[in-house]
Amino acid sequence: QVQLVDAGGGLVQAGGSLRLSCAASGDSITRYTMGWFRQAPGKEREFVARMSRNSVTYYADSVKGRFTISRDNAKNTVYLQMDSLKSEDTAVYYCAASGRFMHGRNVYTRPNDYDYWGQGTQVTVSS
Repeated sequence: QVQLVDAGGGLVQAGGSLRLSCAASGDSITRYTMGWFRQAPGKEREFVARMSRNSVTYYADSVKGRFTISRDNAKNTVYLQMDSLKSEDTAVYYCAASGRFMHGRNVYTRPNDYDYWGQGTQVTVSS
């Protein structure tokens, strides 16, 4: 069982950058598909990005070209680099891990596809 701790959120101006981190313990992140989700007030949790066990990445259209998911296996940590931030990126961001094996283009894009979650970190983008 893996435990996840999210960090790196904060207040940033539109056009700025932030890097979120997700430190894992209890198991290696290479055994999981790792994902990032976000939830704005009054909205459902939505998919942002994911990285498969073999490092294939996939992004939501709303963040493609601006956000980058990566991982450092030695540090057992996943990152989300967020550039060109917009006010609509304001949300609580959550890291998640899935131990399941699923196939298809849109898999691992739903919260129910994931088994473990970080506590979330607030990102606020001021316009």
